Amino acid sequence: MKELGIGHSHAKIILIGEHSVVYGQPAIALPLPDVKMTATITPATNGHTIASEYFTGAISDLPDKMSGVQKLVQALIERFHGQNDPWNLTIESDLPAERGMGSSAATAVAIVRAFFDYYEAALDRGLLLQLADIEEEITHRSPSGLDAATVSSKQPLFFIKGQAGTPFQMHLTGTMVIADTGIKGATKEAIEAVQEQLRDNHQSTVAHIDHLGKLSTACKEFLTNNELMKLGTSLNAAQADLAELNVSSPELDHLIQVAREHGAIGAKLTGGGRGGCMFAITQTALDARKIATVLTNHGAKQVWLQPLEESEAGKA
Repeated sequence: MKELGIGHSHAKIILIGEHSVVYGQPAIALPLPDVKMTATITPATNGHTIASEYFTGAISDLPDKMSGVQKLVQALIERFHGQNDPWNLTIESDLPAERGMGSSAATAVAIVRAFFDYYEAALDRGLLLQLADIEEEITHRSPSGLDAATVSSKQPLFFIKGQAGTPFQMHLTGTMVIADTGIKGATKEAIEAVQEQLRDNHQSTVAHIDHLGKLSTACKEFLTNNELMKLGTSLNAAQADLAELNVSSPELDHLIQVAREHGAIGAKLTGGGRGGCMFAITQTALDARKIATVLTNHGAKQVWLQPLEESEAGKA
């Protein structure tokens, strides 16, 4: 084994299709390579320990909310017959937890990659996702696999429930601003709200779900063909559908409105809704930095910038 094992991953967001994807419509997920997660394994004198923002101590003492990480690490120890190999696992992350940015999947992917690097073993994508799913099964119960696929990919994914996500090339010039409301997303409550809408206003709710599916399909073409203005218009339309489905929140609505008023081409919530994050797209990095400042001044707890083309960016 090596003196140092390193594994990287990154955040993701759902660009479009959250909630409608539950009902068979397509969704698009984007990797956020500048919002990073790193797992590092170094030799120790005894035991297996972990150091992270949420817990520091022995792997065996991990709290219940990190039971997925514990099971994954134990599976990797067994895989490499490392019961008697003392080490420390350090996790450093730019990702907030429970904000729809794929924190748990990114943690799993980074840990798997770190172990395979430490033990100098080959790792293909299929095995990576299979092992990451050990953690995701506990944390999310029957995960779709979309999070792990996206946090380990450099390409966007076009996803339909029950099918493997299809990566595609994105050719788009612009910058994305992601802002955290500071409120944990409430995915379960949001899903129940859509179900209630389907019971009480079936025809109009189905129309919104179908429209979100059409918008997702159109957005794939806009991402591929550098049609930023059309993308922004579609994202705004998707937010209107999501608001009608009752999955937005006053805090999300406020930040979305502020972003649009200050020059965003499009803005919407991302993820489960009822809290969590929103994002906006802009033509230039300068526009994005200006909007990031405005969003912070209007209550955003954390803001990130992500180029939609290949260039340098980072946390605002």
